[in-house]
Amino acid sequence: MNEKNEFANYLKNAIGDGLSTEQIEAMIEKPKQIHQGDLAFPCFPLAKIYKAAPHQIANTLITGKLPTLFEKVETAGGYVNVFLNKKLAAFQLLSTILKDKETYGSHSFGKGKRIVLDLSSPNIAKPFSMGHLRSTVIGSSIAAISEKCGYDTVKINYIGDWGTQFGKLISAYLRWGEEDKVKVNPIPELSAIYVRFHEEAEMNPSLNDEGRQWFKKLEDGDPQATHLWIWFKDVSLKAFQKIYELLGVNFDSYNGEAFFNDKMDQTVKELQEKNLLEHSDGALIVKVGEDLPPCLIKKSDGATLYATRDLTAAIFRKNEYDFDQAFYVVGHEQSLHFEQVKRSLCKMGYGWSDDMHHVPFGLILQNGKKMSTRKGRTVLLESVLLDAIHLARTNIQEKNPDLVEVDEVARQVGVGAVIFHDLKNEKGNDVEFSLEQMLKFEGDTGPYVQYTAARIQTLLGKGNFKGHIPDDITIEEESWEIFSTLNEFPNVILLAFNRKEPSILSKYLLKLSHKFNHYYGNVKILNSPETLERLALCACIHIVLKEGLRLLGMQTPNRM
Repeated sequence: MNEKNEFANYLKNAIGDGLSTEQIEAMIEKPKQIHQGDLAFPCFPLAKIYKAAPHQIANTLITGKLPTLFEKVETAGGYVNVFLNKKLAAFQLLSTILKDKETYGSHSFGKGKRIVLDLSSPNIAKPFSMGHLRSTVIGSSIAAISEKCGYDTVKINYIGDWGTQFGKLISAYLRWGEEDKVKVNPIPELSAIYVRFHEEAEMNPSLNDEGRQWFKKLEDGDPQATHLWIWFKDVSLKAFQKIYELLGVNFDSYNGEAFFNDKMDQTVKELQEKNLLEHSDGALIVKVGEDLPPCLIKKSDGATLYATRDLTAAIFRKNEYDFDQAFYVVGHEQSLHFEQVKRSLCKMGYGWSDDMHHVPFGLILQNGKKMSTRKGRTVLLESVLLDAIHLARTNIQEKNPDLVEVDEVARQVGVGAVIFHDLKNEKGNDVEFSLEQMLKFEGDTGPYVQYTAARIQTLLGKGNFKGHIPDDITIEEESWEIFSTLNEFPNVILLAFNRKEPSILSKYLLKLSHKFNHYYGNVKILNSPETLERLALCACIHIVLKEGLRLLGMQTPNRM
């Protein structure tokens, strides 16, 4: 049901050449109050074109024949408000959702195009903390929403597996590490000696020099350093995989920073050949504009940097995947770095750098402070997920002791609670870590949405709903609000994609759940003359809730 397009075509006949149908459709709004109509067109932008007051223009736009999809049209101030033929619109909407099912809300503008996403990217040999949750779940959801819009996606986990910190870790392990302990409990043991290294280095700064020396040995291919680095990487990836499996997140590539070690010389050579490199205090830089600091390519000791690596990675990804867009789901503190990289690529002549987009997000804070591995101030994501699953199991056993698949449902609900707690917040905001808030199973939470879907599934089973819709639908005030909300779903997907903002979808699912539960509390669904159409409406709500949760990376239990 594309009522906006029909309304735009109706208005276009009266407006003439002043605006295109697409421009008109983009201006159409939804009134704040349902009694004001279902769609509204503001005439204020036309005042300059037609040299008339908005309310006068509005009166001239309602003279044409109204399409059958609409019941009536009227003016209110400078607006043209149109009311849908509710029975026809409701029948069309229910038919569409029940027919399309999980494809409802999809768009095709991304068909034949590819988006590469850089997301998650934890550092090996360090705990997978709550601080890494945001990039993982925001990026994964944006990928799913992009696919809903027709795009092919490539998800890259750009693992942090290179840098001076690994020299420090090697030094720390050789001083204090115990092989047997690391084999049994790798990440906590490696993290503990890494934290100890920084504590000791505060009293003995020469340790930092030792760490740099070990990293230089690693760069030079020293067998002992290389053996330890490979070992640290292997045990880390195995530990990370357990968390990704819990979250239901997967990747198409694990090419981390080290993958580009043998490719950076070509990037530096290309910069040199294009006369973009300049010397500055012994270092090599690219000037990227007077409003930004230069992009540092090589330090005075010849070591390459993040920018060198990211330039190389971007060129490799364009050649490998021929992306139409690339999303870098990285914290907002990297905004300057990302802009320097983009501008450097532009100066190299790569116009496709305009298709690279930084998707920044705020921090997860602990007591108002940024989490830090080196200061030992982290909350482990795996612990939070397991705590959430345990609490979910306890709640389910109290409320539904006969539930057979309690372990599976507890996993779906517990993990869903953690994911939704993050994704209901606008990505740009910092989020204060609170286990208590995250694991609430009422209010504006993931479990609330999941429970709403499970309640509907039970209703459909009791009513033996077979997917049929009566020809004559009764429209009630409560049900029309739900019809109107269901009709918003395709636009919600579009907005979430355009803004790269999963919270738009999360808030929509909460809104739909609230409206259903209000409906459920005020309308007799089973054993009434309108049972069939009410069950059809419930089935459509379930389809949209389930699909919306999937796009957030969550599962929908049939019972809770």
